[in-house]
Amino acid sequence: MKWHVQLSRYALVGVASNAFGYFLYLSAIWLGAGPKTAMTWLYLLGILQTFFFNKDWSFQFGGAAAPALARYAALYALGYAINFLAIMLLVDYIKLPHQWVMAGLIFYMAIFFFLGQKFWVFNYLRTKD
Repeated sequence: MKWHVQLSRYALVGVASNAFGYFLYLSAIWLGAGPKTAMTWLYLLGILQTFFFNKDWSFQFGGAAAPALARYAALYALGYAINFLAIMLLVDYIKLPHQWVMAGLIFYMAIFFFLGQKFWVFNYLRTKD
């Protein structure tokens, strides 16, 4: 499948998932959760949801699911660390509004995750799974 089709499908999954996740994030804040706690819970939910959509539809990966899920979880663990540290730095120390920081992170992390999924998690050129 051509990369631009993968990117388009990935973007559709991501926009839908992140729009819903951002709504849940703001709702969790409104209910009293802190930004890092809300981001953590929504991150876990998003990982599970998007794995299946991206595996089956965005990248149409036909390889073994368990090793792909392990790579996916590792990629998202790294992304979580980046998100957490960015919120600590930009919200806790620099005092930027958490709503804008999280919105910006959604955009930049989408690029990071697409590249990680395309070239590592769901890479057809992998010789062993």
